[in-house]
Amino acid sequence: MTIDELDRWLDEHGITSVEIQATNLDGTFIGKTLSRGKFLGSVEQGFAFADVVFGNDLSSTPILGIPFPSWRGELADIFLRPDLSTLVVWKPGKAAVIGDFWTQDDTPVSVCPRNLLRRVEADAKEIGFTVNTAIEIEATVFEESVREARAKGYENLTPLGGTSGGAYVLAKDADWRAYLERVEERLRDIGIDWEAWNDEAAAGQIEVNVAMGSAVEVADRWARCRQVMREVGHELGRTVTFMAKWSDAWGQASHLNLSLATPDGNAFYSPDGPSDVMSRFIGGVMPAMAGTTSISLPFITSYRRLIPAEGPPTTISWGVGNKTTAVRAVVDHPKQSRIEYRVPGSDANMYLVTAAVLGAGLFGIRNELEPPTALTGMAWFRPDGEPIPASISQAAAALEADKILPEALGGEFVGYWIGTRLSEWLSFHTGGGDPDSGITPWERNRYFELA
Repeated sequence: MTIDELDRWLDEHGITSVEIQATNLDGTFIGKTLSRGKFLGSVEQGFAFADVVFGNDLSSTPILGIPFPSWRGELADIFLRPDLSTLVVWKPGKAAVIGDFWTQDDTPVSVCPRNLLRRVEADAKEIGFTVNTAIEIEATVFEESVREARAKGYENLTPLGGTSGGAYVLAKDADWRAYLERVEERLRDIGIDWEAWNDEAAAGQIEVNVAMGSAVEVADRWARCRQVMREVGHELGRTVTFMAKWSDAWGQASHLNLSLATPDGNAFYSPDGPSDVMSRFIGGVMPAMAGTTSISLPFITSYRRLIPAEGPPTTISWGVGNKTTAVRAVVDHPKQSRIEYRVPGSDANMYLVTAAVLGAGLFGIRNELEPPTALTGMAWFRPDGEPIPASISQAAAALEADKILPEALGGEFVGYWIGTRLSEWLSFHTGGGDPDSGITPWERNRYFELA
């Protein structure tokens, strides 16, 4: 799209301002609102953001004590360059566009989540594969407005739709349906493909399924869908959280479904079980799983979700059609054969998770790695099962020891990410968190709105 074509598009849609959008490392949706003139004047060179976009934690405290990569310095500017293929009418009079971060010397910022996923998806294309993904988004919605939730310290809130839990329950009140139908309407208005929404396991918990597409495209849908869910909450006087576990109720996930295709069709399909490509993909994913957990479970609270028999996987395992394992292989279907990566919490940055899982799987294909034996039977409570790392520090240590992910994602990203997770651990232990108690006010105040 040329500048003249962009100008005409803005005219045709009555646009007076443009919101530029991205995610930080923690998955928080960030950006700026620009006047139409400012947007048109700088769309090609990009829009300046201080490097603290990737250098501050969720409390806006600078992350220190780790090596500064080349793009980070004395609050240097990095530049968000819009991807005009993502341009949409966000609401009447306002457009929105997602972008990637670049440095002043025209190199991609190594820790920009979208840049990283674009690069790994390009790696797949280089060896002949198209990547198809879909994401399942879980969240909990409350009757209270966000102001009321803040006043209550995010505790003792009233789940929207009733206080009894369940799954797939249709006997919900009109307010519950009004919220989800408004989300559905907003998604349709901005062109986000979705497949389903439903009641989930805990009271007030919902699931929205983002439709399958290319890896970056689906991650963009994931980011925008979560923002829409928050904005609709504000409009209707409700509040929503994507904390992996906001209370003692069941936790929340972001399951990633992924397959590879060639011009001949689904490369994961074989009529007699996992194809060779799927097997080798899993052969790369499995040895990297402990390290990938640091990305899939990014926060202190993320690990509180790992309770056997409550849904999330607790062992490094895979199986065919087995939802108790960390990787569920769906086989025997020409179109639907795929892996479902079930580790990520609802608080994970799915640009990064997708990049890590895809990068590890491509490593397995390139190196013809064979997976361990598929698990049959329940993966929970097995004394012979290797546990998923149980804390943010254990997962960071596993990532530091990993040999696959630095090659797949780049050593600069991996080293920097480890430093940010250790900083998160330190903030919790010095800021009033209590590792021996239940979910703490520190966690709710930090994660409830921003995770």
